[in-house]
Order: sequence, then C-alpha cells, then structure tokens
Amino acid sequence: MSHVQAIDWNQTAADYPRDSTIAELFSLQAAQAPEAVAVIAGNCELSYRDLDERSNRLARHLQSLGVKPDTLIGVAMGRSETLAVTLLAILKAGGAYVPLDPAYPQDRLSFIIEDSGMPVLLTAAETRARLPLDHGRFTIVDADDSAIALQSAQAVVSSAVARNLAYVIYTSGSTGKPKGVMIENRNVVNFFTGMDLAIGSGPGVWLAVTSISFDISALELLWTLTRGFTVVLHGDEGYQTVADEIARHHVTHLQMTPSLARMLTLDRRAFAALGSLRQMLLGGEAVPAALIHHLRQVFKGEIHNMYGPTETTIWSTTCRVEEVGNSVSIGRPIANTQVYLLDAQLNPVPAGEVGELFIGGDGLARGYWNRPDLTADRFLTVPSLREQRIYRTGDLARFLPDGNIEFLGRADYQIKLRGHRIEPGEIEAILEECPGVRQAVIVLREDREGDKRLAAYLVAESTGPEAIAVLRTTLEAKLPDYMVPSSFVFLAALPLTDNGKIDRKALLKLPPPAVIVAPDAAQPASGPANDFERLIARVWQEALGVSAIGMNDNFFDLGAHSLTLAEVQARLQDVLGREVALLDLFQFTTVSTLAAHLAGTQTQGEASDRAQRRRLARQH
Repeated sequence: MSHVQAIDWNQTAADYPRDSTIAELFSLQAAQAPEAVAVIAGNCELSYRDLDERSNRLARHLQSLGVKPDTLIGVAMGRSETLAVTLLAILKAGGAYVPLDPAYPQDRLSFIIEDSGMPVLLTAAETRARLPLDHGRFTIVDADDSAIALQSAQAVVSSAVARNLAYVIYTSGSTGKPKGVMIENRNVVNFFTGMDLAIGSGPGVWLAVTSISFDISALELLWTLTRGFTVVLHGDEGYQTVADEIARHHVTHLQMTPSLARMLTLDRRAFAALGSLRQMLLGGEAVPAALIHHLRQVFKGEIHNMYGPTETTIWSTTCRVEEVGNSVSIGRPIANTQVYLLDAQLNPVPAGEVGELFIGGDGLARGYWNRPDLTADRFLTVPSLREQRIYRTGDLARFLPDGNIEFLGRADYQIKLRGHRIEPGEIEAILEECPGVRQAVIVLREDREGDKRLAAYLVAESTGPEAIAVLRTTLEAKLPDYMVPSSFVFLAALPLTDNGKIDRKALLKLPPPAVIVAPDAAQPASGPANDFERLIARVWQEALGVSAIGMNDNFFDLGAHSLTLAEVQARLQDVLGREVALLDLFQFTTVSTLAAHLAGTQTQGEASDRAQRRRLARQH
C-alpha cells in the first residue's frame, strides 16, 4: 500500500453553505416548521416558533449590552429549556458562547471568566450562587425577566459572518491552566454537513445527555435544531431517568461516551431501553470491541464510532460499526476533512504503518484564545503537504487496507477519561506546588476491564492518610471532579528509563493502587456491624476492586465516580430485590450511612455537605 492510496482516502470534498452561520440555519428551519416540537425539558415543551421568538428577545437584549461578533459570552446554567434559548440567542446576537459548568471549582471558573474577558455571563437563579466573584457581568436569564420580555420577538439582524466565533471551549492544559479553543461558525456548519453525510439528517428525537462544557453537545443541541429534530434535554438528576426518557419520548438518537454506554448496560431497564433507538453514536474515548458485542444483545440499529479533538470541531472521522474484530475502527474523515499519518520528520508514512495523526480541512479551529505560542505549536503548516495547515493530535494510528483508520493510543501522555481530555501536566503542576511534594506523575490505570481511573504517584515528605487528605482537598478546590485522582501512591523514587526520563510504563506494572499501602498507613478499617452492612460492603469492594473497606470510609475517597455508582446501584438492586435510587449513593457515601438509610433509620438531611456537593457534580 502506498502514500497515494492515503491521498485517495482523503478525497472528501463536499458542498456546504460556506457563508452561513449557525443562527441563520436555525432560523431557516424554524420558518419551515414553526409548530414542530423543538425542545422538551422536564414538563416544558417549546415549539420551533417559541424557541425562535424567545431566543430573538434575548439576542436583542444582548445586543443592547454591546454584544457583537466575536464577543465571548459565558453560559452557566442547568439543563432546562432556557439553556437552548440562551445558546441560540448568543449566536443570533453575533457572539460566541463560553461554557461554565457550575460544578467546577471556583478557581477554575474564575480563571476562565478572567482569561476570556467575557463582558457578560448568562446564568439562572439556581446556579448564580455557585459562581465565583461578582463583577457586574451576570445576567439572570428567566422567562419573566422584564428587560428581556420587552424586546421584540422579530428576527434579529447581526453582522456576524461565517468567520466569526461560535464558541470557545476550555480544555485541560499541560502548563497547569486550561486553554480556550476558538471554533468559528464555518467550522461548525461544515461539521453539520459532515454529519448529514455520515448519519443522515432525517429528523428524529434526540436525547441530549452531554454537558455544554463538552464540545459534542453542539451536535446534540445545534445540528439537531438546524435539521428539524426534537431535542429532549436530559436533566441534572442523574442517569437513572434515561430509560424513562427514551420510552416516554420515543427517542431515536443517543450520543454518549463508551463509559456512559457501559454504565447504562449495567442497569437492566436502561439496557433494555437502548434497544428501541434507531442510532447510537459512541465517541470521546476508545470503544472496546467487547462493548459493541454487549450492546448488540439488545440494539439492532446503527452504531457509529466517532473520533475527533475539540480543535478540529467535534468529530473528524466516523465509522458505521458493522462487524467487530479485536478493535473498532475510527473510520474515515468526514466532509472537507483530511487525515494524515506522519513520522517524526512530518513526512507521510506508508499506508499500514503507524504514524502520528494530523488533521486538516475546514474543521480546524482558529486557534487558542490569547495563546499564539501554543497555537503555533499545535497548528502547523507542513511543506510535505503543500503548506497545508494541520492540527497535531498527539494520537497514533494507521491506515487499514480498506482506508479505515485504526486508533492506537497517545503519542504523548495526554489522557482520555470518560470522554474528557486531560493533560496530566495540569494535575502534576498543582500537586508539585503542594508543600513537601517533590515529584508527581499522573497515569491512567485500567486494572479491571472498562474501569479506568487516574492514579497519582508521588515522592513526598509526608506519606500518610493525612497527607493524602490534604492533596485531595487541594485538587478538589482547583480541578473538576473528573481530574482528581482516585488513588495516591507514595514511592521513595520514581522509576526512570535508560535515558533518565520517568518510566510511566513501569508505574503501570506496579500492583493496583488500592493494594499499595504507604509506610505509615491508615488505622485498621472498622468492620461491619450487621449482615446488612456486610452485604453493602461486599458490593462496594467488588465495584472498587479493593480487598477491604471500612464502614466509615468515604466511597469517593476510595476512587468511586459516577460510573462506579451505576454499577453499585445495579448490584444492590439485584441482591436486595428492590429499587435503589442513584441519588442515595451520591448522598450516603459510607457503608454505615448507606446501610442506615436503606434500612430506613437515617434521613436524607443527615447527608454530609461534601456528599451534596458530589451530587451536584455531573460526570459524563
């Protein structure tokens, strides 16, 4: 196989409305079918006419505040119909939205607010209290807001064009600070065409489960609304309602990470509900072949594996999964997108050989907000490709004989965990700022199939449980929950390769962190007081992969996350023979408190403040 074949596989030219903006495409769709249902959120239902008029009013209000093309507007609110109104209003006003997840630590939110320089931040009453600072930028978007209600519902005139920004999403940064990826309207509109060709644009009912802080939400909330779909907004209460939403609204399409798909398969009702879908999109991390085989037990519709970094606009390659061998291909590039596999000298490798994956085409971001140095480092102009501008993904891959692409992991140390892209350096930088920590390395472990967790390996002066508590508290104050390691392991020295670099592969060969004990380890765990506690402890031990668990050990401190909770929920329901609310597992975070609650002897009000905060942290 030759490089010529790889060039042929990149022939992806397709027409699309190059001069259109996302807002214009939505307005056209709303005019075509104004009475069709556009958005469902809980008991609220908006027609395309309603959504169009409400977003027009808010857009005019934003323009009165000075919003114009390329103005960055923060969005921090729950998953209600107001969220859809707000995103469209920002785009109609000509601005670009910047997602702010209220569950993120205040330090991170403050950084994004200040770094972006956003003059306006749109929020809702229930989320305003969780946002940092008070610099007069906040606008509470409520249906009865007098200033907004007085605005005209007629179409909005904006000077925004295809080259103006649509959104800026902050992703993990290796220097310890997140970086904002600038995506233009033209990037998104081209992506829309790519999705039309890959999965079809026929209207259906789309269950939107993804936070807007994750760029794939633009497919769920924007592509759908420019194509006539009904979008069902999954709420903030957790994934236990997915089965009900699929059945109640006759959902046809669902997009999710493989981790979420695995979590849904653990719940019998949710797993059965997946069988009624027409299309299922998986992406954000590698798709295990075993997961596809498992899903095929109930789902006979189309499964698409999607791949793409934020910097190239959501998904860059797609594959309709038919037969599955030992791995699942990421497919071929979408419309007006090229994929190149290059060697260390940035020359194309022959088809069939491993190379670093670079992406070119109309999906390439403008760059990083206020980071020209980083933009120049990641977005290259390569002589061997006729000076084409391409993005360096840091991923390894190879072309298969049929032109599909096999994903082979990272060329660097970047991590994908439950759909989130994580730069280990960001976590390591914060750890190494902690007193007494001399070195810190973050690795992703998968000691049980499908259960990936972050582990921190440290050389430090203090190595006991109190030191771990301080490190965890420090990280929780500065990082999103999904970036806080599940385990902390203290070593006398970190292993090194022959050339003196940290040997991360050697760390992965160490025993699972759950069975590694620091020199001055914690006191012996308290044992179960009754058969009920013993049963719950056994379920948690199996889910966490630990040999022992104390009755007062916090599940989250032992490495639990939202996917673990779903597994525990399913197992407890099996052994108890009754429903167990997922919310209870967020609120009662020790064996003793959970056992007492399930036995009916503890009230919900006794849940700890920390557990309440965990409940609010939605992990995808």
